[in-house]
Amino acid sequence: MVETMRSAGAMTPRQGGDAKVSDNLTAIRARNPWRGRAIIAGAIAVVIAAIALDTHVVEIGSEADLRQQGFNPDAFGQEEFPRIRIAVEERAVNAPQLAAEIAEDRDGAIARHGAAGGSGAVMPVRFTGVVGEGRMGVHTIEIEGMPEDIGVRLQTGPAITGTDLRDATGDIAFGQFRNQIEFQNAGSAINRAMAAAILSGLDRDTLEGSTVTVTGVFRLVNPANWLVTPTELVVQ
Repeated sequence: MVETMRSAGAMTPRQGGDAKVSDNLTAIRARNPWRGRAIIAGAIAVVIAAIALDTHVVEIGSEADLRQQGFNPDAFGQEEFPRIRIAVEERAVNAPQLAAEIAEDRDGAIARHGAAGGSGAVMPVRFTGVVGEGRMGVHTIEIEGMPEDIGVRLQTGPAITGTDLRDATGDIAFGQFRNQIEFQNAGSAINRAMAAAILSGLDRDTLEGSTVTVTGVFRLVNPANWLVTPTELVVQ
């Protein structure tokens, strides 16, 4: 038997073939030095094109832009106050009559005229009365025909407190907002819209002793103490 001995450095036919392939690839790379970079650049271009296709352009001031900015309380207040104003005017009851109805049947008066609320129903009222002493934006009002044990006060601003206007119609609910802060801000914004609409020209320094005609709302917590937030205020 004849055996062929291979030296340690000798190559098999397969190894020789692999070496040739490797040499060919090296030669190709040498002849095309920019090929790898071109492939990378092409991949980047594809990614950029995909991002562009997935991008939505929003025009500043458009409806979509306002949604992305989130809740705008002042825009909400300016939109809602005119509607609230009309609703209160349509449902308002003369103060002496409303006082009598509450005294006779509180729940019935609420069902007929009010809007139920968490801390008390909001009642619409109208009256003509004489303005008394004012303190911190609130004036007492003397109304002819009112029971002596009921005190009526009127918010005259400039700062208006409470959420009576927000709750006056009963159709602005917490579920319409993302959280309690937005719900509270909605009430404050409606107050500001009201103040801008009907209280901006009010001379508070000379208001005491004047006769005013008022339409507004109050929260029925203490039947003997009405704090009225106006929706209409005319100084005679």
